[in-house]
Parts: sequence; structure tokens; C-alpha cells
Amino acid sequence: MEDVRVLRKVLCCLPGALALGLLVLCAVGADRPGTAQTRARAASGGGHTSAAPRIVPRGEWLARADTYQRDPVRYGDRVEAVFIHHTDSPNGYDCADTPRIIRYLYAGQAGGKAWDDIGYNFLVDRCGTVYEGRAGGADRPVVGAHTQGFNQNTAGIAAIGTFTEGTPVPRAMTDAIAAVAAWKLGLSGVDPRSTAHLVSSNSHSRFPAGSTADFLAVSGHRDGYETFCPGLALMAELPAIRERAARLQGRS
Repeated sequence: MEDVRVLRKVLCCLPGALALGLLVLCAVGADRPGTAQTRARAASGGGHTSAAPRIVPRGEWLARADTYQRDPVRYGDRVEAVFIHHTDSPNGYDCADTPRIIRYLYAGQAGGKAWDDIGYNFLVDRCGTVYEGRAGGADRPVVGAHTQGFNQNTAGIAAIGTFTEGTPVPRAMTDAIAAVAAWKLGLSGVDPRSTAHLVSSNSHSRFPAGSTADFLAVSGHRDGYETFCPGLALMAELPAIRERAARLQGRS
């Protein structure tokens, strides 16, 4: 408010046309990260939002400056769907060791596969701790590298572990996945139980480039790509995760 009062005093001392021009410039320059998503949420009539879960920032698992050269971060318009993955890594880890596990995954994707960064936007461990994955801002629609053909306007959430048929999926993990999904989809006013219409960007997925595919707003990796990911056990949890996310958004 103090800045506003100072600006008013300055404008009062300027000629009318110049003062008007400065006001226009101030209005244009006031846009900050997240403002576009706020407008999108308002435009969509999305009164159903959810608080952001606690997210461990990228810097806490990376431990030092980026090891690998990254391309500039790319952003979509808004997050219309989330894709659930598993990391296909051992399950019996100590959660205190999660940062090391994520560094290992990062080295495999950004180093071994020469990707521009870790592919997932978020990672969740078996204790329910959520980690920021790909760089660019957890609250922004960062384009990841998690689901061939459908990285634009989606977010990738990876469960750390392997969840093939019959493998128990920790409740803390599914609760955390639901919380991330509720928050990210809520920023765009999207019901986690709704259907998203996404356009395939290439022909490496189940859908040819340029074709429109319908996905549930919370889908598994295998829904869009020929893979067993996120495993049959975690796929079986998706209906409950959708319902939990919808409740977190205050939907009946």
C-alpha cells in the first residue's frame, strides 16, 4: 500500500498523458508467475481448489548446482490432467534415503538418457513425502518428459518404487499423490474425476500425432503409452485417488 501511495504522489506531479502512460505500463508489468493460472482458474469457474501439499524443493535433493546442462524450461497453458508413474526401483528403502534415490533417477534420465532434466514434475516416496522434480516452479504448468505425446498441459507424478500386481501400495503414498493431483488440477478448475481431451504431439504414444485422445484427469502412464507403468497395483488405486482428490477440492 505504501508503494501505491508513493506512486499516486508521483503521478499527481506529472502531465496527464504521461501519468496515464505510466499507469498502463504498471498494469502490464504487474503480471507475475502464477497470475496466468489464476486467470485461467477464474475463467473456468473453478471454485474447487485445494491447498498445496508440503513439497520438498528441488534444491534439497539436488544438493548442488545442476550437474547436467538443461534446455530452457518450457511451460504449457494450464494443467488439464496428471499422469501417475512408478520409478521401477526397489521398494524397501528408508525414506531418509529418498533424496539419494532421486539423484540416482536424475542421473539416469538427464545423464544416461541425455534428457534435459529429470522427467517427472513430482516424486512421492512411500512415507508420503512429496518432492519437486523437474525445474521451473512447482506451481507452474512446467512441460515435463514423462508421457510420450502428452507432456504439454499435464503433470507427471512418480511413485518411488515398483508396484506390479499384488504389491502393497502405502496409504501415505496414495494420499500424497491425491493431494498433489487435487492441488495441480484445482489451479485450473479441473475435477480429478473428469475427462481431459488431449492432443498427441507425436506418434510414439498409443495415439498418432495430431489426434485427440480422451483421458481421465488422473490417469496412469500406460493409458497413453505402451508400458506396464505405473504397475497394476498402483493402477488399481487410481479410482480411489481420484475420489480422494475430488474431496480435497471440496467436491461432493
